[in-house]
Amino acid sequence: MYFSSQFSSGTHRGPLEAVKVLDLSAYIAEPYDCSLLANQGACVIKVEPPAGDNLRNYPSTLSSESRAFLGVNRSKLGLVLDLKTPEGLDILFELIQEADVLVHNFRPNVPPRLGIAYEQLEQLNPRLIYCAITGFGETGPLKDKAGYDQVLQSMTGMCVLQGKKDGPPEILYGSIVDYYAASMISTGVVSALYEREKSGKGQFVGVSLMRTALTMQSARMIWAEDESRNVGRDMRSGGITGIHPTKDGYIYISANTPHFWSALCEKVGLFELVNDQRFDSVKKRAAQEGVIVPLLRNALSKRSALEWKSIFGEEVPCSAVRQIEDMFNFPQVLAEEMIASFEHPIVGKYKGFKHPIKFGRTPAPDPFAAPILGQHTSKILG
Repeated sequence: MYFSSQFSSGTHRGPLEAVKVLDLSAYIAEPYDCSLLANQGACVIKVEPPAGDNLRNYPSTLSSESRAFLGVNRSKLGLVLDLKTPEGLDILFELIQEADVLVHNFRPNVPPRLGIAYEQLEQLNPRLIYCAITGFGETGPLKDKAGYDQVLQSMTGMCVLQGKKDGPPEILYGSIVDYYAASMISTGVVSALYEREKSGKGQFVGVSLMRTALTMQSARMIWAEDESRNVGRDMRSGGITGIHPTKDGYIYISANTPHFWSALCEKVGLFELVNDQRFDSVKKRAAQEGVIVPLLRNALSKRSALEWKSIFGEEVPCSAVRQIEDMFNFPQVLAEEMIASFEHPIVGKYKGFKHPIKFGRTPAPDPFAAPILGQHTSKILG
């Protein structure tokens, strides 16, 4: 079998050099976790069924490939195996004997049927770090139920708190639960690899979308014994901090501290508000947002978002609201070398995200494009 990071270019190998990962997952959360591990130098083989990861079939304005698939599967080798056949399972078992990490997002009742539950693979490779992401966890009445990002958002209160006051619930688009789960998975895998250096033993690592969605709301998940059910749990500090329209475009402003509040009032010409005792704390300003916000927006309507950004400078935390396309040539993004050029067999050349983490002594390898279906099968099996 062929586990190698030689498909990446350059001489950098990253801190996870020589770590071998089998990615049996689909969609976003676990596939992106494996890309995060690849970004740190791990050799990742993405194992897909003959029909491929279903994310390949998602709607995309790229005519030849799914934009989402390219984004969450960079720096992997592509292998096609049919795990419903003895031949496919035999090849997987051979790979598992060499692997350090295996990740999947099957429902808990699927791996035992395939013969790839942790207890089964532990006998084959006692050093294996076995990571499974589920919708709702490993136990309980929902353990075998499929979970999806926006299902968990809706279930755990995120949509209610995202919605406007007295308005309908709203989804947080961008698969935020999936992406945060990916970070939790990579953290758990790396912790298990570290522990294995001491014990010599692998272990099971479990992450669920439900635990992830609630972890993201740790500041809200506090319920004192004497509090009612309907106590306010929203972290927003009133309408002053938020997105506001301007003469041209929108601007986000944060002005919670006394210093920032004073600077905001002075910059927009609302000097009379600075020393007004009705507005001298975050709580008071939140209670008086119906008074303050119309005054603030009237002042902001005199200039464009970019003009206000220049006027506020470092004295008022803010940003003109931009599109993602602006980030490809944004000076700070370029200075941080966040963008890489990729070459894909079908899509051709494209630009994409490069590295989320910097390592001073063990720089990460250059990323490469997500594989087409089964792209490296012959090389891996050769």
